[in-house]
Amino acid sequence: MQISSISAFSAGLSSIQAGQQRAHEAASEIAGLNAAPEAPAAAADLTSLLLSLDQGRQAVEAGARVVHSADDTLGTLIDTRA
Repeated sequence: MQISSISAFSAGLSSIQAGQQRAHEAASEIAGLNAAPEAPAAAADLTSLLLSLDQGRQAVEAGARVVHSADDTLGTLIDTRA
């Protein structure tokens, strides 16, 4: 059972890191937009980047929930064995 808890922690942390990377890249691109605000292409780019930013946030939240669940499971196993 210990191996699966470690795997869950690893998967959760991996999701958190991937989400942070995605959000960082989207935020950098948003900050670097130099197009005119009235251009339709700029609005489409901004929309796409904002969606990517939100997907990064959701990945971080999902990873945090996985880590929290693995921590709870490990704590329950330790309490049961003690």
